[in-house]
Amino acid sequence: MYDFTYTALASRVVFGLDSVKHVEREVELLGASRALVLCTREQTQQAEMVAGLLGRRCAGIHAGAVMHVPIASAREAVAVAARLGADCAVAIGGGSTVGLGKAIALESPLPIIAIPTTYAGSEMTPIYGITENGIKRTGRDSKVLPRTVIYDPRLSRGLPAAMSFVSGINAIAHAAEGLYAQDGNPVMSLMAEEGIRSLASGLRKLRQDPQDLDARGSCLYGAWLCGTVLGQVGMALHHKLCHTLGGSFNLPHAETHAIILPHALAYNANAAPEAMRRIARALGSDDAAQGMFDLSQELGIALALSEIGMPADGLDHACATALANPYWNPRPVEAAPLRALLQRAWSGKRPAV
Repeated sequence: MYDFTYTALASRVVFGLDSVKHVEREVELLGASRALVLCTREQTQQAEMVAGLLGRRCAGIHAGAVMHVPIASAREAVAVAARLGADCAVAIGGGSTVGLGKAIALESPLPIIAIPTTYAGSEMTPIYGITENGIKRTGRDSKVLPRTVIYDPRLSRGLPAAMSFVSGINAIAHAAEGLYAQDGNPVMSLMAEEGIRSLASGLRKLRQDPQDLDARGSCLYGAWLCGTVLGQVGMALHHKLCHTLGGSFNLPHAETHAIILPHALAYNANAAPEAMRRIARALGSDDAAQGMFDLSQELGIALALSEIGMPADGLDHACATALANPYWNPRPVEAAPLRALLQRAWSGKRPAV
């Protein structure tokens, strides 16, 4: 017998090849006339393309997005938007740029349009994250949810294969934890399993041909589904660990998710058997945790935290921080097994229950 509460989040999605050409129309539909285009320094060229499509509706470009949204960068962006008289923001890029847009929306009435070029999925969520003094503070607020999201598979074709792989597994993590969320529901479970399946299939095809637009489309479709799950239900141990590691040690966001996910699934395997069955089925594997590890290995991405800059002497601190304010989790979060999980992830060993 089902027992759940489901509340839909209102967000307009425009999906398709070359859909970015509709950005001016989408700004107009918001009733806006001066859009500030946000990006990282590395994606200035794409931001300039969007600015060109916006024409007279472009207030300027702010290439100030950085990983984990440090509070100083968020305050700077709010000031730039105010100085230029922007009445909306268009964020083109990955989670860092979308996160910067959310920081602006949190502190001002500006609506956000997101144009994701990675598979992180945060554009479909009311979740924000800001890092201050080495601690990443996350929260939920409906006003940071982008009003419109434009998904154009062609824009993600420039994403290097290696980054595509870790970005895709980052998105899979949202769906995986959504399947055993405390506030989960059957609608989100359907989307989660389909999102994992679509992303796993698309990523395997990208390994053969990184320019395959059908594969890029499958990945972006999966990212939309997985991001929607992230926006609708709560996350658990995996996300707590990744927020802890990213905020405290400035580790690369997507790579951290990709490394931690198999180990978090193994930790929760016995406490959430139905979720693990669905994850394994979506991956085409007999076991969820081992299947995720195998997929990462197949894609040739980093398997160990030690490979991405995590110091061995920081593991105790990471464990203590994660224990200090834990998220709900289907299995109790306890010091000894959690420390063992982190050690295996640091070493790059296969996950163990």
